[in-house]
Amino acid sequence: MFSSQATGRASAGRRRLSAWLVLPFLLSALVMFAAPQPSQAASGGRIGGGSFRSAPSMPRNFSGGGGGGFGGGGYRGGGGFGGGIGFPFLIPIFGFGGGGLFGFLVLMSIVGVIANSLRGGGGLPGGNGGGAMAAPRADGPVAVAQLQMGLLATARDLQTDLRRLAASADTGNSAGLQRVLQETTLSLLRNPDLWVYANVEVGQVPFPSAETTFNRLSMTERSKLRREVTSNVGGKRFQDAAAPVGNADATSDFIAITLLVASRGRIPIKSASSADDLRNALSVLGAVSSSDLLALEVIWQPEGEGEVLSTEELLTAYPQLQHL
Repeated sequence: MFSSQATGRASAGRRRLSAWLVLPFLLSALVMFAAPQPSQAASGGRIGGGSFRSAPSMPRNFSGGGGGGFGGGGYRGGGGFGGGIGFPFLIPIFGFGGGGLFGFLVLMSIVGVIANSLRGGGGLPGGNGGGAMAAPRADGPVAVAQLQMGLLATARDLQTDLRRLAASADTGNSAGLQRVLQETTLSLLRNPDLWVYANVEVGQVPFPSAETTFNRLSMTERSKLRREVTSNVGGKRFQDAAAPVGNADATSDFIAITLLVASRGRIPIKSASSADDLRNALSVLGAVSSSDLLALEVIWQPEGEGEVLSTEELLTAYPQLQHL
């Protein structure tokens, strides 16, 4: 009797484990179908940098590891993780707005961490891994925010401001990245009459998967550009001499801009269903401190001289945008 019960429990455990391991692959398939096709509408520009390095200090109410230095070769994470994965990591996945690719990618990162924990024998999320309570982790969850806007193409001063930032900002350290974030949000806040479309989404992911999640979101946005003609990332500047930069063509309908922010502190913003919501979201993002800022991407198009981004191209590339 006891033998059959034990066998049944073992069989049920294997089925649960198999289900958890299959989830990442199912979610990958969903992302492939949910992902919008790149518009290839125009060249673009990019400013960014960051680091996901671990730190020994304990987190605050909502915080992750320490900043360390900012490398120029992408977003370098550090430090593994041990013990069980606390159940609170699962709660925020129900709070995404828009239900688009952003939510899928963040959900994938959470499921991936759970699957890795199961493969490593760490037990199910929230479990004690065989009776011993998991030690507190030094790296808390990371908040990842994505803000996208479609502005009237007459916002050519914004293109000039972004070009100036790309030429002068020090993206190799947290203070320089915070300046880019603040200057970009200020430039947007000063032109509310040009706001037409917007979308804001925020998620919370475990620290071990934060870098991967951020990079996936960044690659998705960068793939919407024909090419990057202006770039300042991780302290390295680039200007494509073969594609002269310049303002959008007079016949262009829109300029699109995306802000991706990873913070070790909370980012308390809502969806941008109105101009007031968007104004609040920009103010909150601009106020993220350099000590909390883990990574930043500012991506915009058009950037090449005389290029056009039509209404159809804008909404095809950014299907989650909502009319304000």
